[in-house]
Amino acid sequence: MLHLEHLNLVVKDIPDTLEFYQAAFPHWQVRGGGEADWYGKLRNWLHFGDDFQYLTFNDNGEGDNRDLSGHQIGLSHFAFVTNSIDAVIARLAKAGFVIDKDGADSPFRNNVYFIDPSGYEVEFVEYLSDVPEQRNIYED
Repeated sequence: MLHLEHLNLVVKDIPDTLEFYQAAFPHWQVRGGGEADWYGKLRNWLHFGDDFQYLTFNDNGEGDNRDLSGHQIGLSHFAFVTNSIDAVIARLAKAGFVIDKDGADSPFRNNVYFIDPSGYEVEFVEYLSDVPEQRNIYED
């Protein structure tokens, strides 16, 4: 079996980024961090997650993230499954983050998209069915 262990993201600012993800994942914690040389440039890094999955944040990012409405190659978005999308939305709203766009209208799932402080689009999904054929239905 394979599963995703971590995403390694270059960000503008680790504290701002951490604020977003701490609101979304209150059960996660900072696992560790430090400083490293990345091809001649010092940068701080931090691992945020639980015992099995985490996000790595690396500072000293330059420029802007890709235009999410454009067609450039690069990361479009990544998604997390939650058992309460309303709770995620409320925690992020309390921390000052607003929904960027709603997801598709589906009787079997609710989803929303946020933009994190470095411009990454993050989707949160709540499935309303355990039946794979319903969870994975695709509209024409």
